[in-house]
Amino acid sequence: MATPLRLSTLILPITRWHEGGQRPWRRAEELGLHAAYTYDHLSWRTFRDGPWFGALPTLSAAAGVTERLRLGTLVTSPNFRHPVTLAKELIALDDISGGRVTLGIGAGGTGFDATALGQEPWSPRERADRFGEFLPLLDRLLGEDAVSHEGRYYSADEVRTLPGCVQRPRLPFAVAATGPRGMRLAAQHGQAWVTTGDPKVSATGTAAESLAAVRGQVERLEAVCSELGRDAAALDKVLLTGFTPDRPLDSFDAFVDFAGAYTELGFTEIVLHWPTPDSAFAADEKVFERIAMEAPAQLAG
Repeated sequence: MATPLRLSTLILPITRWHEGGQRPWRRAEELGLHAAYTYDHLSWRTFRDGPWFGALPTLSAAAGVTERLRLGTLVTSPNFRHPVTLAKELIALDDISGGRVTLGIGAGGTGFDATALGQEPWSPRERADRFGEFLPLLDRLLGEDAVSHEGRYYSADEVRTLPGCVQRPRLPFAVAATGPRGMRLAAQHGQAWVTTGDPKVSATGTAAESLAAVRGQVERLEAVCSELGRDAAALDKVLLTGFTPDRPLDSFDAFVDFAGAYTELGFTEIVLHWPTPDSAFAADEKVFERIAMEAPAQLAG
C-alpha cells in the first residue's frame, strides 16, 4: 500500500517574532500540515540585506506556539556549524518540542554562508569530504552518551550528550543529496532523502524535463540503497518545491497534477514555501490554504 502524501511548508525566518513571525507557524498547525521547516542560513540570496533570523532559536520559539506540528531545518550544513555544538542544540530543541524535530541536512553550497566566517569557499570535493565526516559524527553524538573522534576536519574529545534526544535512538535525518556520495550518506544515515530537483535542468528546461531528471535521481538513489542492502521504499522521499519550472501554487488543480506526478515517483512529502509577498515565493494565500486542507485527501482518493 502506497504511503499517503504528507504536505509541509517552509517558512522564511524574516519577520520579527512579535510582529507576526509566529503567525505562519500557528497557522501551519491549524491547517493540518505535517511539518514546518525553515532555512538554516546566516543570510540567503535576495533576502541578504533584509531581516533574517537564526534557524534553531526560531524553531525553539515555534515549538512553544505549536503542539503537533513537526519542525525542522531544510537544510543545515557544515558551512558554519560543528557537529558537537550542533548536537547539543538539537538535543535541547528536541526536548523543548517534545520530540517533534527533523534535521534536514546537506553538504552546503557556495553562498554567503560559505565565506561569512572569513574562510575561502570550499571546493565541491572538500564540501563532500567534510559532509562525509560531519554526518556520521553527528549521528554518533545524537545517539551515544559519550563520543570521542579525531578526524581530518572535526574532532570530539569525550563529549557528553546526555540525556540524548526525546526521539530514539535519535531525531530523524532528512539528507539532501543529488550526487553518489551524498546519496550513499542518505542511505546509510537518513530516515528521508531530500531533493529540490536538478538545478541544471530547472534553469532552462520544461516541467516534463525536470520531472524526468528527478526520476533519474530516484533511480540512482534506489541503486545506492540496493548496493548497501537498504530498502529504498523505507526511505522517505521529500521534494522541496520552488526550484523547478513548475508552478504548483498557481491553482488547486495545478498542485494536484504536480503532486500526483511526483507521488508516482515515490515521493512521500512535498514542501511548499509559505506565501511570501514581493518575493519569488509570492502566492495566493487562499489557494495555498485550500491545497493544505484538501489536496492530501484528493490525492489519496
